[in-house]
Amino acid sequence: MTERLSLKIHGIVQGVGFRPFVHKLVHGYGFGGYIKNTSSGVEMELEGEREQLEKLLRELPERAPKLALIESLEARFSRELKGFTSFEIESSRREERNNTLVSPDICICDDCLRELRDEGDRRYRYPFINCTNCGPRFTIIKDLPYDRAKTSMAVFPMCPDCAEEYGDINDRRYHAQPDCCEKCGPQVFSLDGDGKKLPGDGIELARQALKNGEIVAVKGLGGMHLACRWDDEALVRELRRRKQRDEKPFALMCRDVNCARKLCHVSPEEEKMLTGYQRPIVLLKKKEPGLEYLSENAYLGIMLPYTPLHYLLMGEDIDMLVMTSANLSDTPIMYKNREALSDLRGIADSFLLHNREIQTRCDDSLCWELEGREYFIRRSRGYVPYPLTVRRELKSILACGAEQKASFCLSRGGYVFQSQHIGDLKNFETLESYRQQTEHFKKLFDIVPEAAACDMHPDYMSTAYAEDLAIPLVKVQHHHAHMCSCMADNYLEGEVIGLVWDGTGYGLDGRAWGGECLIGGYGGFRRFGHILPIAMPGGDRAVKETERLAFSLMEASGLDSSKIAGADIYKKMLSTGLNCPLSSGMGRLFDAAAAMLGIKTMCSYEGQGAVLLEAAAAEDEEAVYPYALESRPLVFDWREMIRAIARDMDEGAGNSVIAAKFMNTLIDMAAETVKAAGRETGLDRVCLSGGSFQNMYIMKRLPRRLSAEGFRVYHHCRVSCNDEGIALGQLMVADARLRG
Repeated sequence: MTERLSLKIHGIVQGVGFRPFVHKLVHGYGFGGYIKNTSSGVEMELEGEREQLEKLLRELPERAPKLALIESLEARFSRELKGFTSFEIESSRREERNNTLVSPDICICDDCLRELRDEGDRRYRYPFINCTNCGPRFTIIKDLPYDRAKTSMAVFPMCPDCAEEYGDINDRRYHAQPDCCEKCGPQVFSLDGDGKKLPGDGIELARQALKNGEIVAVKGLGGMHLACRWDDEALVRELRRRKQRDEKPFALMCRDVNCARKLCHVSPEEEKMLTGYQRPIVLLKKKEPGLEYLSENAYLGIMLPYTPLHYLLMGEDIDMLVMTSANLSDTPIMYKNREALSDLRGIADSFLLHNREIQTRCDDSLCWELEGREYFIRRSRGYVPYPLTVRRELKSILACGAEQKASFCLSRGGYVFQSQHIGDLKNFETLESYRQQTEHFKKLFDIVPEAAACDMHPDYMSTAYAEDLAIPLVKVQHHHAHMCSCMADNYLEGEVIGLVWDGTGYGLDGRAWGGECLIGGYGGFRRFGHILPIAMPGGDRAVKETERLAFSLMEASGLDSSKIAGADIYKKMLSTGLNCPLSSGMGRLFDAAAAMLGIKTMCSYEGQGAVLLEAAAAEDEEAVYPYALESRPLVFDWREMIRAIARDMDEGAGNSVIAAKFMNTLIDMAAETVKAAGRETGLDRVCLSGGSFQNMYIMKRLPRRLSAEGFRVYHHCRVSCNDEGIALGQLMVADARLRG
């Protein structure tokens, strides 16, 4: 029997090839009807046999374009027919812009890549080739609705050939706003180190410069990279010197997965992430120890080319390149030509730039693979600004995040829009970028926050920013926000047990917390347990000069610490309490252990000691050190463990064994703490959050241990476990408090 299907589809279904896809699908069935864009998505009506209409309904989400994100689909059948004789695309209807979504930037698709390499195609070797299935979106858009006039492509009028494609619904470039070609689109060019334009093919000049051992600044989708050969250690160390990045790992861009396999193990799940349309940097395990000049730990950050320019730059003969964000120390990634030519002078030997403006800077995403999904360190290009859903209606709130790895969240209805990676809020440049992005997101998604949320720390720039907004403000304890971020990441309601391990966070008592077991939910929490506080001689200096922390732990454990340089000074500081704050931060315990073992006593980047301690650990060691758990609240007393580590060192046990036993002990302590919390509360759900859970040795073992004890374990999968993800938790807590 013939029926009419009325269909409303919400999500990212504009500017992503959705209408051409539907056009072809419907014509295959021979249905009559119409489709139109609305500000909340797409509206359709079709008439045909009920069985065939239901089949189409099943096919829609299964075969939708990869850039489309179908959030919800409302279908209603009726026997009242309108007598459609053909399928039409009707004019769009503009409503209130309360449900508009924007696609992130997406890597070049297979069709465009094939054309890029086809000598007979009119876009052969054109570095800005794109279609509705790929290319820039978020980084070129200025405002909605998404059309060319409101993007960086507005200054490039289409030529007749491109305009014809753009207007042809059967063409995959139908309504592709960045559509262009060599005749009408952006151009790429090469410049020397002084900013003088070089004659010739810009990409070939850059390729030759890279082969000759130059450091080249390359403008990509969301900003600038510094690129050079990966196999020239002296050159890479020179890049480190110029960029003032002494030890922090560099990422590599590999031509394909086979090139990545030359250096790293690549599982099927990791390959899927590497080749997916988001193209994040994936941290892969090295096949052999070494290559410390690229990465001093056990992993290499690997990404594949994601723009046509990258593919042309790699060609068929460059297997791998160092490809690191072009920024000065502690400042955001550069994205403007003039800025790069000025600030990278003396760092880059030459420049490969183009004249398409980057409207919004957006750094590369960075993640591990965990249980078949991304486990983010940095959620940015390829993912932002896809919204996070929380399955509840939220008030309009701006959550301002913390200080390190700053990001913010804005909520609208059931959506949370998390910003891209911005950087540490420690200077004016990063704060200005943060301000610009909050205003851009508010404008782009038509959100006027009715309240704000921020960290309790009085000295964070994000807190000061929130206090100046002149709207109701909710201050959220740092680790409570972490726990609630993991809850929202996993759609959890009610109360949970939260293990929150990080370096530091402002506690309710004014002290630095960080090795916490919390019980609660969005409405509140209580501190069930924590690690024995660690005295930090010199305060924040101890975070970098971690031998100070080793001294503190050894002194507290009754060990001889006189061989540590500066021992007399540190002893006086501890005895008087002068500039010697206490911290229960798990990160500080890792720092101290790494310093005790001589693995790292002077850190050049956050968490370096912990990263190297993990890299040193033996995979097959199962032993655990002794420790004590004191009750009310439950306190992990690490002193017996520290004494046992010292004995192992005296007896010649290797660092690999000691490092593994140290982390095994933390896993055992965590399990015992959670069991105690479960006995007291009856709760069986555990959330793991905080930067210390970027340790994959622990993340591959602790969830398994807790599951074996009968607990349901949740970790992050849509936002980062570090402070970048904290704004989501702040937002959920603020919403709960505002609702009373």
